[in-house]
Amino acid sequence: MASMRLRDLQSSRLYRRRQDRQSGIPSFPSGDAGMATGMIGNMADALANAVCERCRSRFDPAERIVNSNGELYHEDCFVCAQCFRKFPDGLFYEFEGRKYCEHDFQMLFAPCCGACGEFIIGRVIKAMNNNWHPECFLCEICSVALADLGFVKNAGRHLCRPCHNREKAKGLGKYICQKCHLIIDEQPLMFRNDAFHPDHFNCTHCGKELTAEARELKGELYCLPCHDKMGIPICGACRRPIEGRVVNALGKQWHVEHFVCAKCEKPFLGHRHYEKRGLAYCETHYNQLFGDVCYNCNHVIEGDVVSALNKAWCVNCFSCSSCNTKLTLKNKFVEFDMKPVCKRCYERLPLELKRRLKKLLELTAKK
Repeated sequence: MASMRLRDLQSSRLYRRRQDRQSGIPSFPSGDAGMATGMIGNMADALANAVCERCRSRFDPAERIVNSNGELYHEDCFVCAQCFRKFPDGLFYEFEGRKYCEHDFQMLFAPCCGACGEFIIGRVIKAMNNNWHPECFLCEICSVALADLGFVKNAGRHLCRPCHNREKAKGLGKYICQKCHLIIDEQPLMFRNDAFHPDHFNCTHCGKELTAEARELKGELYCLPCHDKMGIPICGACRRPIEGRVVNALGKQWHVEHFVCAKCEKPFLGHRHYEKRGLAYCETHYNQLFGDVCYNCNHVIEGDVVSALNKAWCVNCFSCSSCNTKLTLKNKFVEFDMKPVCKRCYERLPLELKRRLKKLLELTAKK
């Protein structure tokens, strides 16, 4: 019985919630005594032939009878069809000709809400393979009620259309128009830090429909030709007009706060920058990315570089490998084991070793 389909219970004539009163003898005005006597006689004849709807037995003349919408019952027979208990306060639900107390009707027929877990009496929202109270069926992102708006299924979630569009655009790496809430497939028009379809706006000066190349100036939008006539520089980062201090670098113009290191994104704020392949870097990251690495300490060389023996050295690391005396390019030194050796240490080497080093040096020079 629990698997029976609910066929629009609320609108069905069999779905009724009421409190029936036990039947009694009607009262009449004092002048209609004859009519009252006749009516009572007819009622007595009818009751003498009536039977209980449940047990099909007749009624005793003196017993109390329950009349429920024209159906007569013994008091003990007017019970729930499931638990066989009397209805609390006479309150019952009727479905397909059988009467149930509120608890058993909910257990047998009323669906449970997928959100709050309570039984649903009245309007049922069927969606996402579940049942919902109208007030419980909400967008899983913004919590707007979906019962009358409709919803879109997104990755197993029920979302309102604006949230669905935003999630879809996020997955595609695109913007959502803040006016029509649809995905912007082409280049968006950025206005007051929000993205829009360009065709929602017109140039403030000439009235033409705008494109993504439109420019914002003092809270107004202009097409590119009208804006260029004003002679206002455009930031190479945010593509917005520069109304204050301008930084000229890399062949472009920048807001001071937008001219930043391509690696750490910290603004230079007037400090020195280094250019490489059309990008600007602070000194630290330029050296890390493109600077020489010392052969001895294996660190990026910050400052002067000593180039010797086809290698790069820090000034402090370029020293005799034997006595650690600091060397410069003005000092005489010999390569031994791929490292520099000062003249004094070289003279102390065995004669045969010096001959081999000299011969190796001559062969290297010929190449």
